Amino acid sequence: MQQAIDTKPFFQRLLRPATRVLAALGVTPNQVTLTTIVLSLAAGAVIMVYPEKDWPILLVPVVLTLRVAFNHIDGLLAVEHNMKTPLGAILNELADVVSDASLYLPLALIPGVAAVLLVPVVVLGLLTEMIGVVAYSIGASRREDGPMSKKPRGLVIGGSAIAIGLGVMPGAWLHSLLLAMMPLQVMTIFNRLNRAVQQVEGKCSPI
Repeated sequence: MQQAIDTKPFFQRLLRPATRVLAALGVTPNQVTLTTIVLSLAAGAVIMVYPEKDWPILLVPVVLTLRVAFNHIDGLLAVEHNMKTPLGAILNELADVVSDASLYLPLALIPGVAAVLLVPVVVLGLLTEMIGVVAYSIGASRREDGPMSKKPRGLVIGGSAIAIGLGVMPGAWLHSLLLAMMPLQVMTIFNRLNRAVQQVEGKCSPI
C-alpha cells in the first residue's frame, strides 16, 4: 500500500528556529503540551457559552492549527534539546484525547448540529487514539494508521467549523460528512489493531 505523504519533516524545518528560541528561554516540552490542553479547554468553553454565535466556532480551526505547531515543537524540544521524559510521553497522549473532547464536543450545542451524529464521531476518534497507544502494550509501535487518523479528522471538523463560522448553516451537508466519517473511523480502528498484531508477528513495518 502506498504510504501517505509525510509532512512532518517540512513542519520540523519550519518550526526549528522558533523551537531553538523557546529552548533558550527555558521552555519545556511539557509546558508546550499543557498549553495545548489549556487552549483547547478554553476554546471549548467559549463555544459552550456562546453556541448561537458564529465567531467562537472559528476558534476550532485556529486551535487545531496551533495544536499541530505545538505538537511538532514539543517533539523537537524533547528530542533535539534532550528534554524527553516519561511524563512528557504521557502528557503528549493525554493532550490529544483531552483536546479533541474539549474542542469537538461543545460543537454539539450549536443550533442545527446533530449531537446524535457528532458525539459518536468524537467517541470513535478517542477510541482510535486509544488503540494507537494500546499497541505499545503488545510490543508494537505507536500506530498512526488511517484512513481517518488525527489529521484527517481535524481537517474535516476544522473545515466544517470554518464554514459554519463564516455563516453557512449546518444541515444535511454536515450530517453527511459526519455519517461518512464513522465507517472510516471504524476502519481506522481495525487497521491499527490488525497492523499492531502484524508488527509484533513480524508481518508489518513499524510505520
